[in-house]
Amino acid sequence: MRKIVTILGARPQFVKASVLSRELIHHNLIEEVIVHTGQHYDSNMSDVFFKEMEIPEPKYNLNINGLSHGAMTGQMLENIENILTIEKPDAVVVYGDTNSTLAGALAAQKLQIKVVHVEAGLRSFNMKMPEEVNRILTDRISSLLLCPTETALGNLKKEGYNDFDIKILNCGDIMKDAVSYYSRYSAKKSHIVNELNLVANEFVLATIHRQENTDSLTVLKNIFEGLTKIHTYKTVIMPLHPRTKSILEKHNLKYPIRFIDPVGYFDMLELLKNCNLVITDSGGLQKEAYFNAKHSIIAREQTEWVNLVSNGFAEVVGSSDTDMVEAFHNFQIKKSDFEKNLFGTEVGKKIHDAIYNLIEN
Repeated sequence: MRKIVTILGARPQFVKASVLSRELIHHNLIEEVIVHTGQHYDSNMSDVFFKEMEIPEPKYNLNINGLSHGAMTGQMLENIENILTIEKPDAVVVYGDTNSTLAGALAAQKLQIKVVHVEAGLRSFNMKMPEEVNRILTDRISSLLLCPTETALGNLKKEGYNDFDIKILNCGDIMKDAVSYYSRYSAKKSHIVNELNLVANEFVLATIHRQENTDSLTVLKNIFEGLTKIHTYKTVIMPLHPRTKSILEKHNLKYPIRFIDPVGYFDMLELLKNCNLVITDSGGLQKEAYFNAKHSIIAREQTEWVNLVSNGFAEVVGSSDTDMVEAFHNFQIKKSDFEKNLFGTEVGKKIHDAIYNLIEN
């Protein structure tokens, strides 16, 4: 039997990877070994997380976190290299744009093991973002690039990837399969909407955590000013990220929006299903909003998911509180066709088949 090693470092990556894991188990052609770098510490990722979400538990847990980008990536590279030397896989699969993604790809490439990059070709065109550096470098040293959209595929073509000895495929977005699968169970698993006494369509779901927003006090204040103004129209609910929380506390910044503790995946799905719209700086949440037929307001200067913006499902407002409030009001009256297929179908199966073809040929 063929073997792959999957490198993961954060809860969203585990959710995405669960789609491929189910396909691997179903077809029984490829053994999967999962490595959790521990990059993003998440108290929700206990044994219950893996059991409830039917996600295979990692064989290796490196517990590498809380370091600078260089130190973290370096330690991961060393540890993953040791694991790959032991496991001897036919390919290494990495997701997205984290330090874990880059470390896994580098370790595999240096051992001449094929690299599969899921979510390839995404670009924010902002090299100040660590994620942008990670995704560009990972793409360049991969053997198989699995793009989530035609836009991502186009980015690679513009960068000359057709001239490289790399296989490229637009297979769609694996997160779509994940949301579709787990949405069947979220209402049974989560009661957060009732517990918080929320009324469907009468609250806004917000998340702010990216360093580009939290590192600048001016930017952060502007974003929260916008959220505060919107809160006068509809309740703003924010699961508060630890980084954002520490900065607000450090500077004694208080806002009247409704903060809650970070939530599990099923709780987040139920909040998405029932909210009016989403305000976020998270790339993943922009898509999950769309998959749940919700508009999103993007509190960043750019987004990798430009197709959401170009098709009218999202709007980029940066840190402008005025633009944020204007976008909120515009989306109250805007009607969008969320049945439009921007992210493909049967994505997990396509990814499985592409990996199998890569390691068999």
